[in-house]
Amino acid sequence: MISEKMKPFLQNNSAIRAMFEEGKRMAAEYGADKVYDFSLGNPNVPAPAKIRDAIVSILDEEDPVFVHGYMSNAGFPHVRKAIADNLNARFGTHFTENNLIMTVGAGSGLNVCLKTLVNPGDEVIVFAPYFLEYGAYIGNYDGVLVQVDPDTETFQLNLADFERKLSPKTKAVIINNPHNPTGVVFSEETIKALAAILSKKQQEYGHAIYLLSDEPYRELAFDGAQVPFVTKYYDNTMVVYSYSKSLSLPGERIGYVVIPDEVEESEDTIAAATIANRISGCVNAPSLIQLAVAKCVDAEVDLDYYDRNRKALYDGLTSFGFTCVRPEGAFYLWLKSPVPDEKAFVEAAKKYHILMVPGSSFACPGYVRLAYCVSYETIRNALPEFGKLAEEFFRA
Repeated sequence: MISEKMKPFLQNNSAIRAMFEEGKRMAAEYGADKVYDFSLGNPNVPAPAKIRDAIVSILDEEDPVFVHGYMSNAGFPHVRKAIADNLNARFGTHFTENNLIMTVGAGSGLNVCLKTLVNPGDEVIVFAPYFLEYGAYIGNYDGVLVQVDPDTETFQLNLADFERKLSPKTKAVIINNPHNPTGVVFSEETIKALAAILSKKQQEYGHAIYLLSDEPYRELAFDGAQVPFVTKYYDNTMVVYSYSKSLSLPGERIGYVVIPDEVEESEDTIAAATIANRISGCVNAPSLIQLAVAKCVDAEVDLDYYDRNRKALYDGLTSFGFTCVRPEGAFYLWLKSPVPDEKAFVEAAKKYHILMVPGSSFACPGYVRLAYCVSYETIRNALPEFGKLAEEFFRA
């Protein structure tokens, strides 16, 4: 018999993944070009050619025993140094390879951080709307998720409710910037205010509160939006990153955690996180893709591709009368459902072969998420169907 911990996951399997599977079924039935699947953040932009060139050169030039062998649980030192040097040049930080741990994507990175920090009963605060698997990650270590209510006016962090939800049991806080699912970029003003509250509460409670900044969309920011690098504002910060979006490598599962020297007891924390990386079962991040990304730290995402999609979808939907948050980052559009039950709206959209994810999947009912990391043609072809959907809901 399966464990009691797993039974709720069977009952509440990811709505996002379920929608993705439904999209594949509909594509087989109606034809892929007649299904408009905005459910999954799976980049449609190919990985930069530089990645392929790096992999080929590594396989041609390096000793295969080295390429495919074990390394330090934290990852290859020269890979971590290349990333640290890149971060220092871009953000004015002073990291070394010792501040980085290579991980199996950002999900693994967050688990490494939580395994390192959380004792049973410790509280971890998240801001709604949020990626619901945060709750599963926190539960893996018998932590307690505490949810901050959304600010539905701006979808910046609701700092008033956040301050109310902090307690002596608070061990960590998770933020995600640029934000999935809303596409909002948390401003420097917001981050400074968050850091001030955390600093005050650390002093009041007499123990560290760690800020985990989940940043797989860091490079995807539009209209001049600046994504604050959070370690500059709050000492007890750990940054979690993935190359899934910036280099279109979601299936390669490669990312890293940054633990600055300013983190309380940083030497022990880094050592513990390195062990957590191993005993979580990952052992280390995949070797070949580690070596490849080290050669591609300066590669850039094709922002123009996503920007064209962003503008086409936002302009099209708002022209039909839908209310949307204008995306500043990531590749998601957050749309207010025209009816209180957004799941009914999602179901109605399927009649037009449009697949969206209900906001309740992010602990924020009344909204839906659309991932616009699809082909431009998908957006153009979907817009007439969105027009029909709008007519159905607004004609009264």
